[in-house]
Amino acid sequence: MLSSIMPWIEMAVRWAHVIAGISWTGTSFYFVWLDNNLRPPREPKTGVAGELWAVHGGGFYHKQKYVVAPETLPEHLHWFKWEAYFTWISGFLLLAAIYYIGADIFLIDRAKADMSAPVAIGLSLVILGSGWLIYDGLCRSPLANAQSLFGQIWFAVLVLAGYGLTHLFSDRAAFMHVGAIIGTAMAANVFMVIIPNQRKATAAMREGRAPDPALGKAAKQRSLHNNYMTLPVVLIMISGHYPMLFGASLNWLLLAGLALVGVLVRHYFNLKNVGVEKKSLLAWAGVAFAGVAAVAIASQPPPSGAVAGFTRVRAIVDRHCVSCHAAQPTHAGFAAPPLGVALTDAESIKLYAPQILQQTVLTESMPLGNETGMTAEERAELSAWIGAGAPIEASP
Repeated sequence: MLSSIMPWIEMAVRWAHVIAGISWTGTSFYFVWLDNNLRPPREPKTGVAGELWAVHGGGFYHKQKYVVAPETLPEHLHWFKWEAYFTWISGFLLLAAIYYIGADIFLIDRAKADMSAPVAIGLSLVILGSGWLIYDGLCRSPLANAQSLFGQIWFAVLVLAGYGLTHLFSDRAAFMHVGAIIGTAMAANVFMVIIPNQRKATAAMREGRAPDPALGKAAKQRSLHNNYMTLPVVLIMISGHYPMLFGASLNWLLLAGLALVGVLVRHYFNLKNVGVEKKSLLAWAGVAFAGVAAVAIASQPPPSGAVAGFTRVRAIVDRHCVSCHAAQPTHAGFAAPPLGVALTDAESIKLYAPQILQQTVLTESMPLGNETGMTAEERAELSAWIGAGAPIEASP
């Protein structure tokens, strides 16, 4: 019964995560854009730092930003916080539903670290908490006043985390944990700094005191950090669909390169919105993306070994793949074949030969955790057969 319910729970949580994530990303992109497009009013207005007229959806809008706060607290004040909270909550639930409940399948790779599920889950939680503590510590250090240097050091911390995690957990789980570290830091920025600072500012106004400008400055800094971390997180959210990325031999380096692409693209648009257009940033982003792809392709092992007959290939697939990839999987972790891929007949095996090559030969990400013990020789046989055009003989 549970195996039938879990896929629906996972889908519901994943959908909620995507919806909340889109909402949070949208507000982040919009408000940084708005901040960068504000201009001083033609006629000075008391306390107003900048304003913007805009037209959208058939209506005209007039936005104003105050240097610190308006003279009086408005009756209706909208707080942007639940987008961030729901994104993190749904993301953590998704992490738990897949990688904690299914730790033996999806989280642990015993070829890297032979550990029990409770130990692996405990390490995961410690890693997420430690990521926030390191990031927050950097923000509270003198580095906070040197944005470029701060960004480089935090990026280096994440690259090191990626390297360590890919040598601790399964490759896919390692990528998801890098994303979870970033997402936790982003959500904690909202929960621990941005919203509390805004509450302090509004409380001061209710008491008739002028809010401390440092509160707004610190909140804006964390908000801008979140803006730059958004695209790398989105990349990691979709990375599970690309084994040539998470399953590559230098997967941590490829992730770092693609994350850098996202940061460069975000930086280009942030500068463009303040009137500074540096197209060289996009050029460097393109170079970085091409470099990542080139490294990934060059590091793939070439097909090797004598071409096996289909009878042999069918035996390998039956032994290592069909327990999951069947119309009715016998593997306890699946109620339906992953991604709807069933490998129970010759035509299906030939049809999915490119995916088999990616998953079992080039990245060795399947079988999950190699729990069936697929050998290097078997992988080589599959590689040679696929390289020869995946010929099908009469199946036994």
